[in-house]
Amino acid sequence: MERIRATTILCVRKGEDVAMAGDGQVTMGDTVVKARASKLRTMRDGKILAGFAGGVADALTLFEKFESQLERHPKNLTRAAVELAKEWRSDRYLRRLEALLAVADREASLLIAGTGEVIEPDDGILALGSGGSYALAAARALSRHTELTAAEVARRGLEIAAEICVYTNSELTLLELTE
Repeated sequence: MERIRATTILCVRKGEDVAMAGDGQVTMGDTVVKARASKLRTMRDGKILAGFAGGVADALTLFEKFESQLERHPKNLTRAAVELAKEWRSDRYLRRLEALLAVADREASLLIAGTGEVIEPDDGILALGSGGSYALAAARALSRHTELTAAEVARRGLEIAAEICVYTNSELTLLELTE
């Protein structure tokens, strides 16, 4: 049976602004099974943004695991991410999960992978999923050469990715960190 996959997430940090955008497409093989899915959520009373790409059930399991790490390390996003990555890599069941997570708070934006990686981008922009490379390139260009806000860069970067990647659509969800 083919896996159900969710694609493209883009996280943009620009100045004091942090925004995360996700497309709405969920596929099974080469078939779109849902066009308006939400792959983003807020955590810790809106202080953390989180999104996923990859296997849907796998990602939802990882969201739960990440939230439990946030309970243990409520003021330290990076520590919670590292602890999740360690658990994900070492646990026999979790090791089989196929998804990537993007998480962000006021201090850090992180990509978390099941092979133990926790990566913070140099420029505050990270993308994952099928259209991630396109969204990343567009967001970097927009961020460097325009005065757009983080939310505008995230929206437009994902819209550009949707024009290029067949696994990314333009049914976007956008979340921002609020004060």
